[in-house]
Amino acid sequence: VQLQAYGGGLVQAGGSLRVSCAASGGSVRSYIIGWFRQAPGKEREFVAAFGWLGNTKYIDSVKGRFTISRDNAKNTVYLQMNSLKPEDTAVYYCAATTVVWGRVTEENYYSLWGQGTLVTVSS
Repeated sequence: VQLQAYGGGLVQAGGSLRVSCAASGGSVRSYIIGWFRQAPGKEREFVAAFGWLGNTKYIDSVKGRFTISRDNAKNTVYLQMNSLKPEDTAVYYCAATTVVWGRVTEENYYSLWGQGTLVTVSS
């Protein structure tokens, strides 16, 4: 499967943005799909994941603000980002894995990656 992330852009603090991860050559339902981000000068970090059964996981800093979802018909996973903060500025990547749910926060367990999409939140 190939993944393509898109939808990034420039938004003011407090605003909303939705980034998308479109899959081709395979079904997103066959994978755990994760979103990661890398801010300037920082290491890439886990943001959210969507599991086979619709289970989700988030890092604490985005809980209540971000929502990950999946559209099976469009073979796409979304990350809806609300109440954005300047510290959310980063390149956002989507990735796919088939490892157990307990490892979903660990990027080394993701074998398929899309290109990043830049999200910039201005203060």
